[in-house]
Parts: sequence; structure tokens; C-alpha cells
Amino acid sequence: MITVKAPGKLYIAGEYAVVESGFPAIIVALDQFVTATISPSDTFGSIVSKQYQENSIFWRRQGDAMVFDNRDNPFHYILAAISLTETYAREAGRELGVYHLSINSELDSADGKKYGLGSSAAVTVATVKALCQFYHLPMTKSQLFKLAAIAHLSVQGNGSLGDIVASVYGGWLAYHSFDRQWLAEQRQTQTLTALLAMPWPDLKVDLLTPPAELRLMIGWTGSPASTSHLVDKVSLVKAKQRGEYQTFLQDSKACLKRMVHGFHTGDLAAIQTELRQNRHLLQVLGDFSHVTIETPILKKMIAIAETAGAAAKTSGAGGGDCGIVLIDQAIDTTQMLHQWAQEGIERLNLNVHTVLDEPVSHV
Repeated sequence: MITVKAPGKLYIAGEYAVVESGFPAIIVALDQFVTATISPSDTFGSIVSKQYQENSIFWRRQGDAMVFDNRDNPFHYILAAISLTETYAREAGRELGVYHLSINSELDSADGKKYGLGSSAAVTVATVKALCQFYHLPMTKSQLFKLAAIAHLSVQGNGSLGDIVASVYGGWLAYHSFDRQWLAEQRQTQTLTALLAMPWPDLKVDLLTPPAELRLMIGWTGSPASTSHLVDKVSLVKAKQRGEYQTFLQDSKACLKRMVHGFHTGDLAAIQTELRQNRHLLQVLGDFSHVTIETPILKKMIAIAETAGAAAKTSGAGGGDCGIVLIDQAIDTTQMLHQWAQEGIERLNLNVHTVLDEPVSHV
């Protein structure tokens, strides 16, 4: 039996701009995981999730195809990951097998609350990792990212894939997104084996070391948001508000460059300054795109944190979900957390998850 884990994530800065090729974001992996377990079977296979037990899938092989007994299922990301990984396995000369795959996620609460921690990305990464071990396919982090990214894009259709990066590499990351139009074109002519070996235009991943005094805190608003729908809404204004949008992109890139420099020099004050600037840029984007990135409860969460001496902003697409706080470890946050609780804001007591099994220098 094979068991693998993939962590969840939160965006720190660079949201929306990072969906454009070559534009950066800072992301952090968290110590809440999706766990995938896989074991061989001689007859029927199954795909089971503790979160969707009533929709478990049973399947068999017909040649290399997976034939399902139940097509009405919520497992689109899992199935995309299986399809892509098994295509790669066949290209590597592996014979496809039958297996039981079990998925268990800690990224949503036991009562079904969605925290916005990147569960679909972590599910995709965990499935690819498990199957690569099952088929004895050596896989670098670069290859794992690329294979999971292709699978995730095949379902979601948009987004930066930053959540995939966090699930693969762990820790604090600076990520420059790749050219998705180039990938779509290459997919028409290249094998997966060739694609995973190619350099991808604009793609860059760097591990960051936070200042020792930096403390990350997370507040959850109780209102889930759809990243793909919010990104779609912003995409609609690109042509109409081209000047404003291009200004936002360049300002975001400059802000992130300064913020990354703050990580490299261990300057918490500089990091906090740029976090506030990134929040301002997202507010401007929300205004001219008519997309609600900062909901009223997120504004309250941020205001309370700023009063306590922290820097704070929305995380990810906004519209609900989580806000993040960067604060000096020495500051007492008791009053801040009390005020959060009065406003119905739940602190998520999560830590940064670092992957130690492979050093990272580039993708």
C-alpha cells in the first residue's frame, strides 16, 4: 500500500496578476493535507473519498481504459490526474493496473466548511504522486508540478496554478506563472514525456526564508468563494479597461519584487509595507473591475489586525474565505483574536509546511 500527502496553501500577495504569464506571487504551504492511499486490486478498482462516501466510484479495466460503474461523481480533479498520469505511465512503457484509491482531505472541516486552502490542487498533486509511486515512475518536483498543472488546467480551465506549486514544493514560495497559451499549443503536438522535460516559458519557483520574527496568522470569514468565477469576472474587463489593467499588472510586479527582496534581507517592516501596498492594488482592481474582492467582514478583519500593529489583506481571489496577517512575534494578539471572534471571524491555527526531501533552485 502506498500513502502520500500534499499540503494546502494560502496566497500571501500577487493575486490576480499571477494569472498572467511571468507575473509573480508569494504563496505559503500549510500543514493541512490531502492524503492519497493506493493499493493494487485483482478485479475491480475503486476511488473513495471520506468527504464524498456516498459517491464512491467502482471501475474496471477495458484495455487501457477505465470503465466506470458510476459516472455521476464529484471527482473531476482526481480523474483528470489519473488520466494524465496513466498516459505518462504508458509512454514510459508501464502496464496499467487496477487499484483502490482512497482520498482524505483535512483542507475542509469535518462539517463541510470550505476554507479556501486549495483542496482541488492538493487532491490533484496527491493523486499524481500516489500513481507515480504505484507505477514506479521517478518524478522530480518540476515534473510533478508540470503533470499536476496540466491535469488541474484540464478541469478548471483558468487560474495561475500557484496552489499546485505550494502543494508540490512546500514552504514560502515566490512563483512566476508560466505561459498557458504556449502550453495549450504544445499539448497538441508533444508527448507528456517531452512536455515534462521542456523548460516552460516564464515559469520560475524560488523558496523564501521568512524573517525569524515574522508570524503568519489566518482568519476565516465563514463565507466560501469561487476562485475560478472571480478570475473569470476580472478577465472580462481586460479589454475594456486595458490601461488600468496593465498599470495594475506592472504595479503588482514591482510590489512583489520589493517584497521578495524583503524576504531575502530578513526585513519584516519592508514585507509588511509591500503587503499593505498589494492590498491597495487589489482594492483598485476591484473598483475598476466591479469585483468584490474585500467583503465587509474581510475589511473588519483587516482593520482589527492593523490596529494591533499587523499588516493584513485578503488571501487568494477574495470575495470571502481567508484573510492573512503578518505580525511581529513579540506583539500580543489576544485582543485582536477576541475582536475577531466577536465579528464571527475564526482563526485557523495552521503552520507553514516545509518539504525537506529535495532542494529547489529552479523549475
